[in-house]
Amino acid sequence: MKKKILVIDIGGSNVKLMISAEEKRRKFPSGPKLAPEETIKGIKETAEGWDFDAVSIGFPAPVKQGKIAVDQPKHLGKGWLEFDFEKALGKPVKVINDAALQALGSHRDGRMLFLGFGTGLGSALVWDGFVLSLELGDLPYVDHEIIEARVSDIALERDGKKAWRKEAIYVVEQLKSSFIAEHVVLGGGNAGLLEDELPKGVELGHNRNAFPGGVRLWETDADGKPKWRVI
Repeated sequence: MKKKILVIDIGGSNVKLMISAEEKRRKFPSGPKLAPEETIKGIKETAEGWDFDAVSIGFPAPVKQGKIAVDQPKHLGKGWLEFDFEKALGKPVKVINDAALQALGSHRDGRMLFLGFGTGLGSALVWDGFVLSLELGDLPYVDHEIIEARVSDIALERDGKKAWRKEAIYVVEQLKSSFIAEHVVLGGGNAGLLEDELPKGVELGHNRNAFPGGVRLWETDADGKPKWRVI
């Protein structure tokens, strides 16, 4: 029997829950003080009435071997290091970086780079059954800044749409070249600002791609082995 997957996308502004491609998303507010216990309470309350067998979680921070690798992510509260979602929710759970979740759901073929323009800069690379989570927003940039500092929400508010778009397009083109990507998919709340200036080989994704990404995490081949390896 095919598992029914609850997909949870934890962001800097909202925690979004999806149970199917057709069902309307549910959500509750996130923010810089959001802690694990509050998140679990919100998930249980928001998912009330939904029946599911397993859970996929996209989390906005480095994730190693299914465990969160930092105590305090950039845009959330404290207490996340190696938090046990499976124990807290009482269901089988797979945790992956949120950009990697979007990337997996957006992938069609070839070598694809995903860039998420939102509170920060999410990033992941997908190819041939592999999903590689990246932290490209932390790469050094001009004036001893990092890339994220020039294409984040704060940068958009500080520099204005025109300057932000110019910087973001430059970043997209350079990263596409650096990773020899055949396709680049853009996600996040600010990606739509680039719609009229997309370079060749670059397209807009959709936040709903987190759902197929969460479902794919649980897919197996004929031998019962996972179809996707998350690095």
